[in-house]
Amino acid sequence: MDLSTKYLGLDLPHPFMPGASPMVEDMDTVRRLEDGGAAAIVMNSLFEEQIVHEQVATAASLDGPADSFAEALSYFPEPDTLALGPDEYLEQVQRIREAVSVPVIGSLNGTTTGRWLDYAEQIEQAGAHALELNVYQLATDPEESGAELEKRTIEVVAEVRKRIGIPIAVKLSPFYSALANFAKQLVAAGADGLVIFNRFYQADIDVDELEVERTLHLSDSSELLLRLRWLAVLSASVDTSLAVTGGVHSGLDAIKSVMTGAHAVQLVSALFRRGPEYLTGIRRRVEEWLVEHEYESLDQMRGSMNLARSPDPAAYERANYMHILQGWTAEL
Repeated sequence: MDLSTKYLGLDLPHPFMPGASPMVEDMDTVRRLEDGGAAAIVMNSLFEEQIVHEQVATAASLDGPADSFAEALSYFPEPDTLALGPDEYLEQVQRIREAVSVPVIGSLNGTTTGRWLDYAEQIEQAGAHALELNVYQLATDPEESGAELEKRTIEVVAEVRKRIGIPIAVKLSPFYSALANFAKQLVAAGADGLVIFNRFYQADIDVDELEVERTLHLSDSSELLLRLRWLAVLSASVDTSLAVTGGVHSGLDAIKSVMTGAHAVQLVSALFRRGPEYLTGIRRRVEEWLVEHEYESLDQMRGSMNLARSPDPAAYERANYMHILQGWTAEL
């Protein structure tokens, strides 16, 4: 069975790979991911805040008293709260590139234009085959419009495009007022692909200690539904590579993702629960399903259920919302 795919211009034997996560901080795990059949290795993110922290600290040591930048530094996470600082991150990219035979995709996480974008070039120089640009941001400023936020993100993508020659994938959230239009603008600005979607980690409240608690909940298959809708919409309207991340836990989840248009399928929570070897199990189940349903290749199935090709495209739009609400009855 032909499971081959092209993602970000990379010819891959199949679409299954780990998504951005701390798994790549350990070289033994990286090797297990490759042995488990990963089509590519996606790096964890290097954050804008980490880079700015280091730049501010360097300026402090060169240009002023040791404590003159203390207030500025306090806005950023302490270096020891993140396993890989900027220099260590670049070294890890190089180590992974030398250790595996599959493509390595670097990851930068930030929201503004600035000197931190120099690291896009350094990640390329370290050997990455592509770069995932994660634009994770909460719109909390009441003075900033959605259009302004989108404009800044497009400027970041355009600036990175000027700096590097390797492909760029932009990792998005679903919280844009006109996502299809925004996606089209990102591609016009230089994005070679889109990753659907970022997971927003929600804070909890400790009501006794009156503290905000950091919480992490691994995904499950229910989170895939939002991604399927937007894969179906975007694959029908935007000519670019698409990756799904968040909610893929089974072979059937992967099949649905490809049917709605995904070129790459990223797994994180499923690998945390079941180990890197689970990539092999996912691939086998997809292959068995394709044989059973008389497909000749994965490409033959891709996009068969997107907005343009689905036998019921209204199911992705407002009509389905009305039918579901009108047809639902509560069990009393």
